[in-house]
Amino acid sequence: MKKGKFHVYLYKGGYIILMKQLLVIAAIVLTGIATVALTEQKGSLRKMYGKPTSLWPAPSIDPGLPWKELEALPLPDSASIAALNDPLVLLGKTLFFDPRLSASNQISCSSCHDPDLSWADGRAVALGHDHLQGKRNTPSLLNIARMETFFWDGRARSLQQQAINPISEPHEMAQDLTKLIPKIRAIKGYHQLFKNAYDSEEISMEGILDAIAAFEETIVSRPNRFDKFVRGEYNSLTDEEIEGLHLFRTKAQCMNCHYGPDFSDQQFHALGFYDSTDHKEDPGRFAVTKKKEDLGRFRTPSLRDVMRTGPWMHDGRYNEMEDVINLFNDGGAGNRIKKLNLTAAERKSLQAFLNAITAAPFKVQRPELPK
Repeated sequence: MKKGKFHVYLYKGGYIILMKQLLVIAAIVLTGIATVALTEQKGSLRKMYGKPTSLWPAPSIDPGLPWKELEALPLPDSASIAALNDPLVLLGKTLFFDPRLSASNQISCSSCHDPDLSWADGRAVALGHDHLQGKRNTPSLLNIARMETFFWDGRARSLQQQAINPISEPHEMAQDLTKLIPKIRAIKGYHQLFKNAYDSEEISMEGILDAIAAFEETIVSRPNRFDKFVRGEYNSLTDEEIEGLHLFRTKAQCMNCHYGPDFSDQQFHALGFYDSTDHKEDPGRFAVTKKKEDLGRFRTPSLRDVMRTGPWMHDGRYNEMEDVINLFNDGGAGNRIKKLNLTAAERKSLQAFLNAITAAPFKVQRPELPK
């Protein structure tokens, strides 16, 4: 029997409908399989990392590079708690928050290292005397006593050297150091604070710097959820954060530079930002060593509390962590870092882990300034 046009159209329409139904069913089945596989993978990662760090799989590290396993910071002990009330620390804290250390009497150390902003300033670059801008992002002071060198270029090797620099820099506190000691001596309330700290009312530059350094040694991070996880509280991280931890240690290769309890190798690296043809470019470590290989190299920052210390990079060029992750995923500026090929889901998990190593800062009561 010969089919009419109506029968042909009906046949084709039914075929198309049938194929669409089969495709929908296939998609549902594949989605179900993928969901099961993803659930199994996350369960496997939780099992892999839900044990002491000594039993974790080895991380993916480039050949020849040193590394240490990720660890929690030591918990505060009775000595570190008692140090908060040490007369030397209390003197240093007062000096740290006192704007009279600056030429204008308006800028204190805490102006750029605000405890409410995780001891940074939330700006791309520092803002100092006469609203002059610096060239570099203000590093957080969290856990600063654990660092081996200070500043982005490592030019200071002690907390005392680190403290004196911003006090005298023209674009920071702009204080003439020859005038600072007479200025502090003229504040009667400081005499007793120095006597409490040093058994003498003598006020000296060395005494000021030692006191500030002693206070800075007490600036530490609060334990975060990752710290709890590695101490055995294995439910403190979500499946996504554990996947981020795994990526941090493997495919993302973050541990080439960020490892140990401080999440930093404390070394100096170039990411390809430096342009030798631009004389305004920040030379980084080169300014200290004068070695050509140090052009554009900057110290690896700690990643503890990283989600609260943006903008990021030495010049604060990135306001969003997604941009930082994309930089490394794409191979760095100038492609000096090999591409990672992280998927969108993996980048999201990696950022989730960065949130897990971030905690809110301790509340700090600002001291009453002496008169």
